Amino acid sequence: MVQPRRIELHGQPIGTGAFPSIIVPLVGRTVAEVRAELAAIVPKQPDLLEWRIDGFEGIADTALMVDMAREIKRAARHLPLLLTRRHTREGGQAIALAEPDVVALYARLCEAGCVDFIDYELSNAREQLAHLRAVSARCGVGMILSYHNFQSTPDFDTLLGTFAEAERLGADIAKVAVMPEAPQDVLTLLGATCKASQTLGIPLIGISMGGLGAVSRIMGWQFGSAATFAVGKSGSAPGQLAVEDLRAVLATVRQAAR
Repeated sequence: MVQPRRIELHGQPIGTGAFPSIIVPLVGRTVAEVRAELAAIVPKQPDLLEWRIDGFEGIADTALMVDMAREIKRAARHLPLLLTRRHTREGGQAIALAEPDVVALYARLCEAGCVDFIDYELSNAREQLAHLRAVSARCGVGMILSYHNFQSTPDFDTLLGTFAEAERLGADIAKVAVMPEAPQDVLTLLGATCKASQTLGIPLIGISMGGLGAVSRIMGWQFGSAATFAVGKSGSAPGQLAVEDLRAVLATVRQAAR
């Protein structure tokens, strides 16, 4: 088994420090829906909450977004908060903001001290990515640089290069999520994650999506993936398991791996 690098916040591992860390998304479209999700999810104690703002109807109102992020942080208590606007080209929803406005919103939320991590795609313009890296670093906010492919799984070398590119551009965490078309694609993703975890110096998240790739969400930590995503109330990507089911399976696997 490859030992993943832990995801840390200010030098301390998030959650219990057990592998994999469990990330649960908030995907509500309204304030009321997000509040209902928080009430359902926080008692389940994931390691990290992800706020998927591309589906939130108030995304263009910066003051509301800051207030909502602060409310989420209060309700989440000690749980770290990851901010994610997923671009449409990588599986997200269309939003009423141009990319410079998205960058400005990310920066404002970092500066307000109401998020702990941000996720930004490697496919974005380098100058925007570099600006957010500088802002997040100055504010003590961790940065995930990510790549998502909902159509296919690139070859091993491309995946390995994607992980490496995220580290080269200053990521605190590199994330790659791809869609398998055959069982071999799942092995390709796991193999690339394993190799990258042995050669890179940052935590990695490697995910093969959909039902075929579900094994990567359960066993990816044994191939160097530090975290996995689970459903608390509503999912954010195909193949996610309910957090309770995921915990039960992980407990069985950990027992067997001793």
